[in-house]
Amino acid sequence: MRTIWPVSVVSTVFALICWASEGASPHRNDKVYQAATDERAGALELLKEIVDIDSGTGDVAGGAKVEALLAARLRALGADVRTEPAEAAELPDNLVAVFHGTGKGKILIIAHIDTVFGPGTAAGRPFSTDRERGFGPGVGDEKGGVVNAITALKILHDLGFKNYATITLLLDDSEERGSPGSRQLITNLAKQHQVEFNMEPGDPPDALTVWRKGSAGIRIQVKGRAAHAGMAPQDGRNAAAELVHQLAALEGVFPHSGDGITVNLTVLKAGERTNIIPDLAEATLNVRFRRPEDFDAVLSKVEAGARTNLVPDTRVTVLHDPAYPPLTENSQIDALAARARTIYAEIGKTVEWSGNGGASESALAMAAGTPALDGLGYVGGDFHTDHEWIDLNSIVPRLYLFTRLLMETGAKPP
Repeated sequence: MRTIWPVSVVSTVFALICWASEGASPHRNDKVYQAATDERAGALELLKEIVDIDSGTGDVAGGAKVEALLAARLRALGADVRTEPAEAAELPDNLVAVFHGTGKGKILIIAHIDTVFGPGTAAGRPFSTDRERGFGPGVGDEKGGVVNAITALKILHDLGFKNYATITLLLDDSEERGSPGSRQLITNLAKQHQVEFNMEPGDPPDALTVWRKGSAGIRIQVKGRAAHAGMAPQDGRNAAAELVHQLAALEGVFPHSGDGITVNLTVLKAGERTNIIPDLAEATLNVRFRRPEDFDAVLSKVEAGARTNLVPDTRVTVLHDPAYPPLTENSQIDALAARARTIYAEIGKTVEWSGNGGASESALAMAAGTPALDGLGYVGGDFHTDHEWIDLNSIVPRLYLFTRLLMETGAKPP
């Protein structure tokens, strides 16, 4: 469940005062608004093109196809485009596009092109729209955000806006697995920039993301002994049965939902044949947490349980995968969010500030010391499902917001 959270009144007022002191205008920038309106059809066309290409994490061919299409567009806008090798095996390269200006601001934009959907999904469920919403695999998470970023960069190019030092767009190709192919690249780029904007979708009805939970996986592996299930089951040591005991001991210890720690079983593997006692079994727990010490508490509990096994002669091992740290709201994030709120007011709209359990690269940027603002894609919902959607009415306002945010931050970096 996604919850709109109130922010500190003190930090909000402080951020707004600071922003007002910079001379922010309450009036709409008509050139940008008209450009955003004119670009809506093109944005939808580009969104259809990339949604209709499968690019699940690890789909090297699909990822390369999406990146080639986007690289051509970015070069046409004057960007220096390069690929950066994936930092893990069986992943596509990452794409980096750099725009050089004449101003002060050094801005990093991060968007990811990988999705959670496997090969053939796009063919079976291509991009589609009704009167209010757009649908398709990864339409909101996060191909809509990719399109919003590239279309905003097109508007800056067409308007001849160069009042920034550099704007760097990183297209990450492994975010859905915790960015194993780009973690060091993200850290290095973040340290070279003054601010990071992340193109994850906005929470309904219309919010920016100022906090996120961290995310990690804990794997419980059990080694037993195989045996014929009919003739000599007594000779076996059932790894699946022991795994069930391990999971049962954890049930009820941590919540499955809510705004704090959540622990959920997501993958379960055991056995290959119906007539063999399984000698291997594995479960993956998805852990979301607001503070690093929260994850440590979950890991300690799982490890403690592994020291006691009910099926004799089985061995339980606990492993954990690299995690996204949490994105913790602070005065720097609030100041960026306040700047965005003032810009949105130029077109008579109000943006809320929210947080949720979905992790993203913004936490890595913030961990590197670079202020980050998240949720700058189109508004959407039901992510990672077969009915994922974006709000088509959010395209023009969100495009205006992001374009103006780039302009203001380029001219007046934090």
